[in-house]
Amino acid sequence: MSREISSFPLITRHKARLREAGFLVVDDLNGLKPAELSKELSITKEEALVILKKNKSETAANIDRHTAQSTLDDSTASTSHFLSVNQSLSAFDLLQDNSRNEYITTFSEAVDNLLAAGGVPVGKITEFCGAPGVGKTQLCLQLCVDVEIPVSFGGLGGESLFMDTEGSFTVNRLEDMAAAAIKHCTDISSSNDNADQRESLSTFTVDSILAGIHYIRCHDYVQLLAAIRLLPDFIKIHPKVKLIVIDSIAFHFRHDFEDFSLRTRILNGLAQNLMRFASKHLIAVVLTNQMTTKFNHLGSSKLIPALGESWGHASTIRVILYWDKNQRYALLYKSPTHQENVVPFQVTMGGIRDVRVPKHFIQDNKKLKSEYIFGCT
Repeated sequence: MSREISSFPLITRHKARLREAGFLVVDDLNGLKPAELSKELSITKEEALVILKKNKSETAANIDRHTAQSTLDDSTASTSHFLSVNQSLSAFDLLQDNSRNEYITTFSEAVDNLLAAGGVPVGKITEFCGAPGVGKTQLCLQLCVDVEIPVSFGGLGGESLFMDTEGSFTVNRLEDMAAAAIKHCTDISSSNDNADQRESLSTFTVDSILAGIHYIRCHDYVQLLAAIRLLPDFIKIHPKVKLIVIDSIAFHFRHDFEDFSLRTRILNGLAQNLMRFASKHLIAVVLTNQMTTKFNHLGSSKLIPALGESWGHASTIRVILYWDKNQRYALLYKSPTHQENVVPFQVTMGGIRDVRVPKHFIQDNKKLKSEYIFGCT
């Protein structure tokens, strides 16, 4: 609705002249020139120009107010729609959800307990960092096999997607791990005499396990970003997927970038996409990361996960894998629910397994872990 001229901040004489001449609302003045208005109101051209300028400025301000109000209304409607679709949760609701969390076992009880109540949690990002040869890829392959363990054995009965950036994916190792997992489940079924488990074993074979592990080779960071962007479409085609592995997240970003600010922005966007994807679809996202040497002003150095400090916020759980005295250890470096801890593990022909070491070895590692991994070298 057009604004009345009588509400404009004009002198009384001009308001009276405008009213007498039939100019009642702002639209009546639109398109008039100062000479025309001067003749209509019997005022000077300068006075007419002042009236028209005031009319123009007040009209623009009125449009701005309407635009702002419209934006506010749209925002309020959008927020209301968001709250109606995404109902807010209480802390009790979140606690109940956490109690129903699903996990993917690593086949190492010590590592499972280190991570959470039963292994790698779904709906979250778990990152394994470490030097080459420490067991990062072996752990990822083990998880790809274990996510397919039938529900009757306490597994998820799902599938996995392995995004390979380094070319370290080995089918022969998967066959070994799959055969070991089947033997483990067979032994459990034999001791339990469970009909559901026996039925599950009939379709839980090496071939079926390999068929449930989907593979993408990403030769550069562009292919990796494209694959991550297409994950929602991939899940629609493969709804049984419960695990996404990226091995490794650091490879292309450490070698293909000279502009570190651009790299940081891309990595931050990638992390946000993976967080939303994992939470929305209740899928475990597992990343591997390399280690790099950082020097201080004194000339001493320490080993830290690659990709910088900002990337450290991407994962929910961060684990450092390292060697000490020919023994592999896993250090829980970041977790929202568990305190920092260290456990030993081993890589066998059948995959990731527990290892028994003297108790004082573990205690020594708990005392020295920060110096060994992040201290002077």
